[in-house]
Amino acid sequence: MSSSMENCHVDVQNKLEVVRPATEVYAQEAIEALKAGKVIAVPTDTLYGFACDACSLEAVNRIYEMKGRKHTSPLAICVGDVSQIKHFAVTEYLPHGLLDSLLPGPVTVILRRGESSALEKSLNPGLDSVGVRVPDCNFIRVVARGLGKAVALTSANLSGQPSSLCIKDFENLWNRCAYVYDGGVLPSNRAGSTIVDLTRPGKYKILRPGSAKEETLAILEKHSLVEEAPAI
Repeated sequence: MSSSMENCHVDVQNKLEVVRPATEVYAQEAIEALKAGKVIAVPTDTLYGFACDACSLEAVNRIYEMKGRKHTSPLAICVGDVSQIKHFAVTEYLPHGLLDSLLPGPVTVILRRGESSALEKSLNPGLDSVGVRVPDCNFIRVVARGLGKAVALTSANLSGQPSSLCIKDFENLWNRCAYVYDGGVLPSNRAGSTIVDLTRPGKYKILRPGSAKEETLAILEKHSLVEEAPAI
């Protein structure tokens, strides 16, 4: 970890005015930035991410532009608490207690959006599912609660480039953010969150092993879900 910390050291004199510590003191500032349609960079429990109001088409487009990402690649959303997921995705068919067992944590659950989803139609158009995160990270959860809406969240890097474990890793993109919130070096292996598709009742499919595959599998099996058979 010492070598990682050396690589992630940011000279204070070289920091732009955009950098802030990721503490609750600055949470309201981050909330106001999101409400204004701006993009911020935040730590999560796995990697650093770019975040914006998921209901702001302008902000969402800005994230795609920042990353050089194709609009065909969907963005996940982040909410402050598990209880908020039902406003944006269909959850009634899931086993009782499943989401509370998986989240908060380094897991992205893919759920059906449903007709009653509060998500803007312009977010991931054409898709009837959405990836949802509740990171085990206090700062982003406080910000999401304060926004009162879903936060669009994606890794803070250029598409195709390594993920970021510290703000130094994406220093070339700071000037495209309203603020960069520094949570130090994240204790991750760049694997990101484990992505699990839960769109089919009683079934699951691991789409990305990520950093919590074994723990996730144990929880899924405890709730009697079975792995979806691969398509023939």
